[in-house]
Amino acid sequence: MRVIVVGAGVAGLALARGLLAAGHDAEVYEESPEPRTAGGSVTLWPGSTGILEELKADHTRVGRRLETLESWSSDGRRLVTVDLTAAERKYGHPTVHVARGELVELLAEGVPVTYGARVEHVDPDRAEARLADGTTVRGDVLVGADGRRSVVRAALWGEDRAELTRWVTWQGFITTPTSLTGGGAAVMMAGMAGLCGLIPAGEGRLLWWFDVRSAPGEPFWADDPRLAERLRERFGDWADPVPAVLDSLSGPSPVTPDFFPHHRQPIPEVWGRGPTTLAGDAAHTMPPTMAQGANQALEDAWLLARSLDDLRGYERARARIARRPARLAATELTDMHRPAAGLIPDRLATWLNTAWLRRASTYLLTAS
Repeated sequence: MRVIVVGAGVAGLALARGLLAAGHDAEVYEESPEPRTAGGSVTLWPGSTGILEELKADHTRVGRRLETLESWSSDGRRLVTVDLTAAERKYGHPTVHVARGELVELLAEGVPVTYGARVEHVDPDRAEARLADGTTVRGDVLVGADGRRSVVRAALWGEDRAELTRWVTWQGFITTPTSLTGGGAAVMMAGMAGLCGLIPAGEGRLLWWFDVRSAPGEPFWADDPRLAERLRERFGDWADPVPAVLDSLSGPSPVTPDFFPHHRQPIPEVWGRGPTTLAGDAAHTMPPTMAQGANQALEDAWLLARSLDDLRGYERARARIARRPARLAATELTDMHRPAAGLIPDRLATWLNTAWLRRASTYLLTAS
């Protein structure tokens, strides 16, 4: 089949890669004039690394393999540790953390992409898209993998159904050596002020992020001129390496962090119409709190490449799975201060996490 893919993010590139490997003709059109490598980094769970291996995308070349997921109090006390190698042993694939830009570059290898191709109009019933330069492209199937502000989704659904959760993320990388940078532990520190996450991303980088409550017009929103000062007021007395992160936001060469407001979106059972469907954030925008956005995008791509003759079946199957992490993420549970977390035995937390990863993955459920 000839498949038109709108969007060269994780979902679009992974889908095109899978389609090409299966002998289909995949054309990818991306609005950006060059590969979209900006942003922080993502955690890829065993289902996703298994999919990358099937796509012949060698994830061992990038990022950092994770061994534990730890919850700390703001004073540095360890509350609970999840052994991520338990899931690796069970499912046969590791958990890795990788810079988003490196993941995009990995997936783009060998995939033909037309950059600077903005889609202005979509006819879902004809699998047709008109580009800003007047060119019209048509396929047997059209896939909108063009993110939260999807043009394809707007043609299918009309209004944007996503809404803000009143939580936001500020994130960036620190390259100053810390006790976590060279290791395999992902750490989340929650307190009354919010949450600070810290994960090694390879190449001497440590991803950091702060999750805080905010909304348009309030402190901590986009372009807050006092951001560094406000974060220091909230998190300045937290345990190492949080002070080093805060120091990177000021001084002669301050880090410019990325801003991400959290959105939640209802996930319908049917996403598309006729020969047109959706993948990735276009179909299921969710807050980043469960670290599932990129994972669900890869899951979409993996199943859709096998389901071109049954698009509605693909949508129903993926909606059933994607709703699970989306609904949990929408509660913002991991951002909230939970002193009782220290009462959960590590062994139980590890078992729950391992079981949860399977329930959130079409790939793992199918493979087993």
